Amino acid sequence: MQYNLSSNLDVERIRLRLEHLISKGVVVDLTEKAFKTPNQNRYAHLLMGVVAMEVGEPVAYVKEYYFKRLCNSAIFVITKQDRFAGEVEELRSFTDLSKEEMSTAIDRFIRWGREQGWVMPNPTDEALLKELEIMMGRYTQYL
Repeated sequence: MQYNLSSNLDVERIRLRLEHLISKGVVVDLTEKAFKTPNQNRYAHLLMGVVAMEVGEPVAYVKEYYFKRLCNSAIFVITKQDRFAGEVEELRSFTDLSKEEMSTAIDRFIRWGREQGWVMPNPTDEALLKELEIMMGRYTQYL
């Protein structure tokens, strides 16, 4: 369970939960969650746009099949047991990733893209990133 400690309601919830766990005498794992930044989302989307333009596939296809399944299956692909369908495969959402997981996923995707011979821009190259945003905006109907 995640709690936002800048929210008074969540602070009260975690206090109650902690008191309950203390009374049971259990072992707990308390970790801090660092969420990805808007810049990571923007950058990942632009990288997927680069690949989409290179291969002639929609960005949604590139996101699912190349970014998530091909390059980052260890991060995104989850196998679970369904009581009716048996073993099923699901993909994690970007919103479920930590900042570190997103960084790893982006790094793997860049490495793969460069192995294909494509120009994968650096996150600091603002001029190129802005140009890519403009190009993707022009060709939205195709991407």
